[in-house]
This record gives sequence, structure tokens and C-alpha cells, in this order.
Amino acid sequence: MTNTPLYDLECIRLSKSFGALRAVDDVSFDIPSGSFFSILGPSGCGKTTLMRMIAGFEEPSGGDIRIKGKSVLGTPPNRRNVKMVFQHLALFPMMNVYENIAYGLRCNGMARAEIERRVRDVLDRIALPDVGNREIHQLSGGQKQRIAIARCMVLDPDVLLLDEPLGALDLKLREAMKIELKLLQHQFDTTFIYITHDQSEALVMSDRVAVMNEGRFEQIGTPQDLYHRPDTAFVAGFVGDSNRWSGRVRSSDATGGRAETDQGLEIVFSAAGGQAPSDGTKVEIFVRPEFIRTTRKSAESADLTETDNRMDGVVDSLLFNGANSRVLVRSANGELIEADVTLTGKDDLAPGEEVCLSWSSAQAMCFASGKTG
Repeated sequence: MTNTPLYDLECIRLSKSFGALRAVDDVSFDIPSGSFFSILGPSGCGKTTLMRMIAGFEEPSGGDIRIKGKSVLGTPPNRRNVKMVFQHLALFPMMNVYENIAYGLRCNGMARAEIERRVRDVLDRIALPDVGNREIHQLSGGQKQRIAIARCMVLDPDVLLLDEPLGALDLKLREAMKIELKLLQHQFDTTFIYITHDQSEALVMSDRVAVMNEGRFEQIGTPQDLYHRPDTAFVAGFVGDSNRWSGRVRSSDATGGRAETDQGLEIVFSAAGGQAPSDGTKVEIFVRPEFIRTTRKSAESADLTETDNRMDGVVDSLLFNGANSRVLVRSANGELIEADVTLTGKDDLAPGEEVCLSWSSAQAMCFASGKTG
């Protein structure tokens, strides 16, 4: 007898229309138990509509939703073992922490002793064992986040949906909460589905990420796959930072080719997956800033002889951000190119210096324009 893998969530050819608008268009995916899965996309791409269908707040126009292998179509939200954390958390301000977490258990008619045991256990697991008697307004932003998750997790859901829960936090707390959410997901070993337009949140926390655009999934993969091996121009441009050129292929073969950009720059590229766009094809080319080397013209050396692509320019400005610092270089035709650099405060590049930019053809991602959003 063959054991069929049981996924916590399966969406099969899921669609949702609002009149003539197709908000979600034939989306299929499955999520193994205990995964952190993110749906990443710009505002208006359909990700919140997709989440609302999973939660039961919207009825699909087509397709199926299965939780633990069973269809939940027609099942109201309160009868699906799915819980949701919203951006504004929706904690009850008139109740203390204990009462907030216990609320759902009381609604389910659970005995007082069992409620106390469960609330104590979940507070221990979110590393806030002594805050049960605190009022909500006495909590920090990060503590409120954990309490909102605890209120859901005490009900032992099969799937926890998180709709941009870090959006209202300041930058430093948001950075800390990325790590915290990942640790909490491991602590509970529950499937988290995270909706966000912030690529950093998705890449840092997720086991797999689906990139959504205009109602469809462009690509599902690990953060590393999406970043280093994007399937489409949309994914290459949306995930991570990139320099982007439009142009046309001048020559190509199975290994790669040469393209001329609209600005007149010739770029050598390698074939993605062994297939390069044919001669004459309009293309989009992407090169990430960290793969571009910046060298002073006065110090140009033989080290550059192995690079396929080179261009000269003048430093326009420096963007200091510690280890993630960047230089903006203006080319002869006036376009700005971004390259990552190390700024130590000693012998740094300066605005106005002439530099040479170089990068390998292997780092030039090339996509046919007509095939990718």
C-alpha cells in the first residue's frame, strides 16, 4: 500500500472573480506539514484575496481548498481549523493577556483547569511566562505580536495565516520580529502561511516562497532559488535589487549570447537552464549589485581580463549602510548603475572618481520581454 503525502494545505486550480476582475487566476500549490510558506507580491496582486479564501471569508469562483486532505469548500470560517493574525492584531483592549489568550477556549466550552494549563503552556512557549495579568496597553509592539500568535496557537490550528503582521512596526522591531517569527514557527511546528509585499520578510523567514503577480503564481521555490535562479523577468526584478536593461539579442547559442541595450551597451549573458533567447528577441537583462565589481580607473589591473562585461563611469554618490553599502555610478550615456562596495572610511571611493564596472556573463540574467509580466 502506497502512502499518499498528507499536506496541511492544498489549493487546486483556485480562482476568484469580482465581476470582470480576475483577482486569483488558476492558482495551485501544496504546503507540507510544519512549513513556513510565504506568498510575496505587490499590492493588488491577489494575495490577500487568496488568503481570505483559505480562511473562509471569500468563496472561490473555482477550484478546491483542502486542509489535511479534506475539502473545506462551503465550510464557514469558524469551522475550519485555520486561524489568522492580522496586521493590526485585533487584541481585545478591555481584556488582559490571559483573558485574550483564553477567549477562544472559553467560547469552545473548555473546562477552566484545562484552559489554565493551555494558557500557561503557550505563554511559556512564546517566552512570556509572567505577562498573563498585564493589560494589552502595557505590552511592547513585539510582545503584542507574540500574544496575537499565542491567542491563535492555543487553539491548535492546522494552519496559521499571517496577513502582513509586521507592517505597523518600526524598522528595528520589524527586523527583530523576522527572526522571532521563524523561531516561533519552529517552536510550535505548525504550518505558517505568511502574506507580504516585503521581499526581505519572505526571504529571511520562509522555507518556500510563492511570488504572485496579477492573480497568478510566477514561481514557487526556496528563497535561494528565487534569488539566484528566477524563472521570469518579474521574479528577477521583484526579488532582490537589480540593475535592469531593456534591449535586443544580437547573437546567441545554447551557452548564451550578446545583447545590445536600448542605451547602446553590449552585455554578454549566459543561457538560463541551457536555453538562450534567439537572435533579434527583445529582452530584459538583470545584474545584481553585489556581482558588479567597481575598480578605480587608475588602479585597473589584469584581474579584469576574465570578466565578460565592462563599462566605464563616474562615481555619482555613495550610499553608506555598513556592510550593505553601495555606490551609484553614472555611465557615459547618463544611466545610473548600482554596485555593492565596502566603505571603511579609509581610501573609499569618492564622488567624481572615474571607475570601471565589471561583471561575469554568468551573473547577467536574460529574459525574453514578451513572456514575462
